Order: sequence, then structure tokens, then C-alpha cells
Amino acid sequence: MSFIRQHLNETAQIAYALDESAIERLVTKLETVRAKQGRLFVLGVGGSAANASHAVNDFRKLAGFEAYAPTDNVAELTARTNDDGWESTFMGWLAASRLHARDAVLVLSVGGGQPSVSQNIVRAINYALSVGATILGIIGRDGGYTATMADVCVIVPTVNANAVTPHAEAFQAVIWHLLVSHPRLALATAKWEGLQA
Repeated sequence: MSFIRQHLNETAQIAYALDESAIERLVTKLETVRAKQGRLFVLGVGGSAANASHAVNDFRKLAGFEAYAPTDNVAELTARTNDDGWESTFMGWLAASRLHARDAVLVLSVGGGQPSVSQNIVRAINYALSVGATILGIIGRDGGYTATMADVCVIVPTVNANAVTPHAEAFQAVIWHLLVSHPRLALATAKWEGLQA
């Protein structure tokens, strides 16, 4: 079997294995946050940071959330990294944003935060817990700290240990696009769908 066919087969396998009930619980939590006029903070590192930026756009434009990604403000992110250390970047950003109990933090991550990896996610989760915010996740592997602490966490199943990152980051996009187009969350139609005859 070619690498391409294997990767596509794995993608289909993951799509079939996703926990539909966990995704439905994500919809419900997000619906509640929006109804309470809470904000949505999307956290990610590396490729997941790029996904966070895209997700924020979609949640704002298509689903009517007040949504933000701290990695979109490179000046603040690098100042916090330089002055206070990488581990506290997201926590400091959430504190400056006056995160409160009506808000939600959505973590996009391959590993979900571990003692030695993505400590900024771990500390952000702890801060969010301290103020009573909702914690959500779309995570790969076993979900790490996010899966342990989140109100709802969708774990992208591992079907190939050598392709955890590409599959996890790809399915972050699949799932958030599902969320913003879900009938209970969508408030607007995407441009191309709106042009259908």
C-alpha cells in the first residue's frame, strides 16, 4: 500500500471512530457559553496555534462568539515569553483578559499538555479552573492534562503512532468546522454555501 493510500485510509478510520457524543457535548457547552454572553479563548501551540487563529475567525464570523486566540497578538505573546517565561504566557494572557466563569477555554493540542511539554497549556487550564471557566478540548493521543481536566474533550483516535501530529491537527479543523456549521451554533452561512443556486 502506498503512503498516500495509507494516510487517506487512516483519515477515514479516524473519522469513523470519533466520539459523536463528545462532539455533541461540545456543542451543548458552547451553546451555553454563548447564551450567557461568555467569551471563547482558543489556545494552541505550533500548528495548533495556526488552527486556533482560523477557528477564532470561524467562531466569530459564523457562530457569533466573541472569540480570541492569544497567539494572534505576537507582540504580547513574545513580551510575556521574554519577561515572564513561556510556561506562563497563556495564563498571563487570560488573566489580563479578565477570564471569568461565563467564558470558555478551548484547547487545541496534539498532546493536551504534559508535565514536560506544553506547560503553558497546563497552567492556563489551572488558571481557568480557578475562575470557574468552562474547559473544552480537541486533542490527539490520550488527551494529556486537557482530557483529565476538561468539561468536555474530544480525543482524535491514534490509528498510527507515526502520524499522531498530522492526524490530530487535521481533525482539529474537521471538528471546529463541524461545530461552527452545526445547526445549534451556526448563525451565518459561509460565503460559498450562500452562493448556491
